[in-house]
Amino acid sequence: MSGGFPGGGGETSRAVPYRTPLERARGIGSGKSGTHHFWVQRLTAIILVPLVVWFILVLLSLVGADLETARATIARPWNAILFAIFLVAMFWHARLGLQVVIEDYVHTRALELALQLFVAFLCGLGAIASLYAIARIAFTA
Repeated sequence: MSGGFPGGGGETSRAVPYRTPLERARGIGSGKSGTHHFWVQRLTAIILVPLVVWFILVLLSLVGADLETARATIARPWNAILFAIFLVAMFWHARLGLQVVIEDYVHTRALELALQLFVAFLCGLGAIASLYAIARIAFTA
């Protein structure tokens, strides 16, 4: 089957008005990674909720404290681990969120790719620098 009939194999440009919105949408691209992205973003958000509460409580406990008290607090094993999880989840969540914003609002393909790489680099660098700082405080305090 060919010609201008929808779903008939050799579609011509004249057949476009006869296609349903679903038939037009199916040709947009792969929908295989969107669900994974959605769930990972939700998972990092769920992980961040209790960690943000914990982080705020730790910061409030350090109000007026000297540098050595702050270092000792961060160097406690559970605090260092929770800080590391908090920062990795935060940078990962930020990267996923910025990726969606760039995909939705940047319409020049080259600029989109450049921004995606830039965001991935900055988030990775931020996570690595944060983990290094936590490790350095935890192991030298």
